[in-house]
Amino acid sequence: MGRQILAKCRFWFVVSTAFLLWYLILCFYNSEFTPSKRPISSLGNDFGNSANIQQPNFVLLRGNSNKRINQLLPEETGDINNNNTNKRESPRNILHFEDQILVSDQKLKPNIEDSCLGRYVYIHDLPTKFNDDLLKNCRSLSDWTDMCEFTSNSGFGIPLSNAERAYSNKGWYATNQFSLEVVFHNRMKRYGCLTNDSSSASAVFVPYYAGLDIARYLWGGHNTSVRDSDSVELVKWLREKPEWKRMFGRDHFAVAGRITWDFRRLSDDQFDWGNKFLLLPESKNMSVLTIESSPWHNNDIGIPYPTYFHPLRDEEVFQWQGRMRREKRRFLFSFAGAARPNIRDSIRNEIIDQCRASKGKCKLLECSSGSSKCYKPDFVMKMFQSSVFCLQPPGDSSTRRSAFDSILAGCIPVFFHPGSAYLQYLWHLPRDFTKYSVFIHAFDVKNRTVSIEKTLGGIPRQKVAAMRGEVIRLIPKVIYASSKLETLDDAFDISIKGVLERVSKIKKKMEEGKDSSFDYPEELSWKYNFFGTVGEHEWDRFFLRM
Repeated sequence: MGRQILAKCRFWFVVSTAFLLWYLILCFYNSEFTPSKRPISSLGNDFGNSANIQQPNFVLLRGNSNKRINQLLPEETGDINNNNTNKRESPRNILHFEDQILVSDQKLKPNIEDSCLGRYVYIHDLPTKFNDDLLKNCRSLSDWTDMCEFTSNSGFGIPLSNAERAYSNKGWYATNQFSLEVVFHNRMKRYGCLTNDSSSASAVFVPYYAGLDIARYLWGGHNTSVRDSDSVELVKWLREKPEWKRMFGRDHFAVAGRITWDFRRLSDDQFDWGNKFLLLPESKNMSVLTIESSPWHNNDIGIPYPTYFHPLRDEEVFQWQGRMRREKRRFLFSFAGAARPNIRDSIRNEIIDQCRASKGKCKLLECSSGSSKCYKPDFVMKMFQSSVFCLQPPGDSSTRRSAFDSILAGCIPVFFHPGSAYLQYLWHLPRDFTKYSVFIHAFDVKNRTVSIEKTLGGIPRQKVAAMRGEVIRLIPKVIYASSKLETLDDAFDISIKGVLERVSKIKKKMEEGKDSSFDYPEELSWKYNFFGTVGEHEWDRFFLRM
């Protein structure tokens, strides 16, 4: 009898102990994850463990972050579509993320366990004249193009209708090739590792719409002081900021959505082209991302032109890639463009002549005066989708937006100048350019010593299939998605990684007391950046300065 009582006592002791232990665990769990007590570090993957932050007042918004934050705090968001033309005030700190926004009364500082450590970016809150006001006065940006349409929808432009889409999925817009500043800035606002504490930032973003600024004055006889005024005022504003003084601007970066030559006026002659933004001493310290960089300078880096495709999800990219793999391509090669009779070394006349003489193997879309097909995405994309190779000769400058349209269409680009892609987009395209493109010397085309048809037709089918496969794999890297993709890095992601790595190298040199300039003559930048050496090369003739 005594043993039975003892067994029962043991049984109830075990049950009571287990219940008590379960109760304590439950209380501990609730104390850790109740919203009123939960640390910021547990709110999302982008915050890390911010144990050094005292309990701030905050609001966490999920889902459509931009829409929600505008409804909650319209006066604090700096929305590019609001009517406030004055400099934005930020009484509360707002951090934008791809799927959430944190509104906080305190600064957020990363610690050693932070997943964003080394990736934090601080955005300068510039006076609105350098960005938002340009969009509000969009009709003044061009004398013959309605830039209000092209700067809408975060810079993507007007969505294409079903009839205009090259494919029936979403994410297609009539995107202007010069809208990259707006596109990039809007993605930057939702970058996953923003900080409002500039001392914690690995890089500082300057949201100056340099291309939209100078576009107002490129034509019409505006004097040089007018063309230079905003860029000069901008660098003066930056110089006075504590963020600038930390590294004298070497951790700053900006995006200029036009080719580099629009910002490199060599003299104050009234008839010289562009402004001198990239030649200002302060700009030389920054990293400026452009759609075409200079081969002879080191302060600008080429990143892809915007295309028409801005997917929201990975699945949209995968569907498009599958479509391009299955596409029937009945033309050996194609060319969309116009002759450049006013450019002495242009090879476009010779290319057009060879295309016309190809007896149906080349598809030609002539962009002569009065032709509108070249500016309609469906005409351009359908032609590239039906071609094995797409010719990309230089035009007014070395690069073309068409090169990225052709990659998007799964069409193998054919380049005639190494400055058209190989030396430009080092962060986005493979160093081994033979994997995804064909290179034909422009001099051979000009001298009529090469047949484009025979050259392309002589490439083995297996090689062509491998190149097309590589081109299609490149598609995510050359598009600007409308939001952060789950498993893919797009052109925006790759550009940010490139900037952070570049700034990190410069900072390391400065900390070691070394000269933060580069270890080679700047005019040989193109050679060193691609080959890692400045010795003689067969491409030297392409880069002789007149």
